[in-house]
Amino acid sequence: MNSGVSLSSSGGRRYYDADEEIRRLREQVRKLTQMKLMLERDLERYRQEVAKLMGSPRIEAVVLEVLEDGRAVVKSTTGPNLVVEVSNNIDPKKLRPGMIVALNSRGSTIVEILPNRVDPTVKAMEVIERPNVTFDDIGGLREQIRELYEVVVLPLVKPDLFREIGIEPPKGVLLHGPPGTGKTMLAKAVARASNAKFIRVVASEFVNKFIGEGARLVREVFRYARQNAPAIIFIDEIDAIGARRMDMGTSGDREVQRTLLQLLAELDGFEPLSNVKVIAATNRLDLLDPALLRPGRFDRIIEVPLPNLQGRYEILKVMLRKVKTSGDIDIWEIARLTEGMSGADLKAVVTEAGYYAIREGRRAIEQRDLVRAVEKVRSRLRKGGPRESGMSMLL
Repeated sequence: MNSGVSLSSSGGRRYYDADEEIRRLREQVRKLTQMKLMLERDLERYRQEVAKLMGSPRIEAVVLEVLEDGRAVVKSTTGPNLVVEVSNNIDPKKLRPGMIVALNSRGSTIVEILPNRVDPTVKAMEVIERPNVTFDDIGGLREQIRELYEVVVLPLVKPDLFREIGIEPPKGVLLHGPPGTGKTMLAKAVARASNAKFIRVVASEFVNKFIGEGARLVREVFRYARQNAPAIIFIDEIDAIGARRMDMGTSGDREVQRTLLQLLAELDGFEPLSNVKVIAATNRLDLLDPALLRPGRFDRIIEVPLPNLQGRYEILKVMLRKVKTSGDIDIWEIARLTEGMSGADLKAVVTEAGYYAIREGRRAIEQRDLVRAVEKVRSRLRKGGPRESGMSMLL
């Protein structure tokens, strides 16, 4: 009897051990299955990476026109315009002029529609969502502020007013005058007043050694402005690409002329009441090509001269609001002493006065510091030294 109980007990243990072994093996199979799936996913990912590394490079192009037979005319980044086929996996009806597409390595078929993107060169330019400069920060340019407000700000904030009257405001405004007189600051203040994005580009940035690259950059800047309207494009030193055209010249001169022609085409290509305005600045109005100044392009020309006595007083008053002063400051005296100076020169005067105060261990600018600073800045100007780029403070 005891022997039967012993066998029964032993058999129960064997059954128990077998069940445990089965559960253990099932758990191991489950883990190995999961590991197999993970390894298969990794293998597929590595296969895709190898395919990318071994695949032929594709060529970027811009669609110019979609033909009735299903083919497309594209502008390749590697050369001339091409008439290409469209891959079967792309519906030709979805193609639109201006789209960016990828061609196969032979450049004969569109194989992919690429997402629109902003050229990195355009992103590298000065783009300000809303400048922090207001008209109150600018002194001595009341007439210029009034004109800019009427021809740029009002059409952006109250376009219905112009439609109702039936007049078309200028598409572009040209500011001209000596360096350091506040042209850039005026453009920034206009952008803030109209709640527009400010895109600043120096015209020389359009000049490129590669044929057609300058014209492409001009197109990209205007395309970016339209996508982010309302926007103000400020082209500084426009004489770098807008000088009078000549019949003869080097290949570099011809490339500059191509860039100018593209700029003229862009100015002609949008409506006067669109949400993109162009402001340009130059120190040499006499050098500009007449085509830029004809009606419909930069047909409002505003001079930004050196400030007169009243203007210098207003500029100094704005600047001295931003610094700590001590005692009575006779701004009119400093304004009389700075005859012939630009806003940038006046900014240099205030900066030099601050250094005089620091050297003498004081924490505020006094009248005598400003008088000495005027003489130092004037001495440097007489010697032909560089004017400080103090527009940002006039400004």
